[in-house]
Amino acid sequence: MFKKYLISVIVVFVLIAILDWLIHSFILMSLYEETPNLWRPMEEMKFVLGYIVGFLSIVFFNYLYYRLVKDKTPLNGLYYGLIIGIMYGLGMGYGTYSFMPIPYMLALGWFLASVIEFTLAGWILGLIVREK
Repeated sequence: MFKKYLISVIVVFVLIAILDWLIHSFILMSLYEETPNLWRPMEEMKFVLGYIVGFLSIVFFNYLYYRLVKDKTPLNGLYYGLIIGIMYGLGMGYGTYSFMPIPYMLALGWFLASVIEFTLAGWILGLIVREK
């Protein structure tokens, strides 16, 4: 089971990294450009730290699934990912919107991106580690 866990961490991390790149570099980029005073210049961005935080988040996302979800099926993985995505998206999107002057559409974009990414990640996690 540990081998499946390691494989699932790598696959889910790669999936999230690719989706994040697509979402933030293309879909949401125009919204970031509307508020340049809120973001570090590209050369000052902490990309390595961002990838470390992302990787650790996926380690814990997968670990919680392993420890707390009894029936490991793709459908349960999908439900798990949806719940985590809503939770994460609320904090990232609307939690940030409540304190920072970001455009509402950016908050909505972060929320929807989190829901979509984690729902897909949960489904893939369920496919990789399914026990039935």
